Amino acid sequence: MNNNPILVVGAGSWGTALALVLARNQNLTYLWDNDPQHVRNLSTQACNNRHLPGYAFPPNLSVSVDLAASLQQVEDIVIAAPCEGLLDILDEICRSTARNLKICLVCKGLEPRTQSLNHQVVLDKLGDIPVAVLSGPSFAAEVAAGLPTAVTVAAENDDVARYFSARFHSDVFRVYTQNDIVGVQIGGAVKNVMAIAAGIADGLGFGANTRAALITRGLVEITRLGIAMGGRQETFMGLAGLGDLVLTCTDNQSRNRRLGLALAAGKSLNEACQEIGQVVEGVKTAEVVPSLAQKYKIEMPISEQIIKVIHGELTPAEAVQALLAREAKSE
Repeated sequence: MNNNPILVVGAGSWGTALALVLARNQNLTYLWDNDPQHVRNLSTQACNNRHLPGYAFPPNLSVSVDLAASLQQVEDIVIAAPCEGLLDILDEICRSTARNLKICLVCKGLEPRTQSLNHQVVLDKLGDIPVAVLSGPSFAAEVAAGLPTAVTVAAENDDVARYFSARFHSDVFRVYTQNDIVGVQIGGAVKNVMAIAAGIADGLGFGANTRAALITRGLVEITRLGIAMGGRQETFMGLAGLGDLVLTCTDNQSRNRRLGLALAAGKSLNEACQEIGQVVEGVKTAEVVPSLAQKYKIEMPISEQIIKVIHGELTPAEAVQALLAREAKSE
């Protein structure tokens, strides 16, 4: 047991699932969200009935109603809020008097305003503090249910990765460590774009062959971008790369895959997102990826077609046809 309390910022399904992991590991855990009504419900029901019904909070998992007050009590923070809210959360942390902070980022995406990796946003805002990222093939409901799961925690400093690994690791939640913080984030972010593509292909009835091709070529795109930005190739063959990509592209627990299915069925982006009812990180990531591809002078044809679908420039069927019409080349 670690005697240092830990704060989870963001009480969606993923933040709640990780708060449950931490509390079950005997960590004194606080859970906060920016939706006051949601926080009241969490507090009175001792359960997240909105996103993860049926999983009661352990006694050492407390709901925080005041972020500023909680920041006075902790030095370890897990940020599980959507990436587009990261800068606002960091502003609040800057206003706190907390010292010796250690932050673990579990949001899978890119900060849309700066088009930066999330750990760099933290360092730019808070200075040179210990930062880790947690990623890998992990659906929140299965984590909350205690089903066996394996993830990766990465940090530039190995001691920081090991520190957060020790906080999360259990007999059902296995945590590997590594120091490719760039590659782990790119894998976790861009796989969401590929999952939208896989959902579109399946929604249009293109079958298992097409899905396998999309996953394989999607991994190529992720790896290209990751290496160009400083990641290591072997990272993309691990949990945060191939593992998370396969999971997100093939199971309907994935919001991004469900978005693709909805778009293929003729629903608008707004209709699809409202139906899903939670943030679909792949939408914001898809806005950023083509700019990064252009910046690093790499080809990412699947990503290019997905943003055209999201912007309404192409129908899902036209986007798939555009990919199929590309000239043959060496793999």
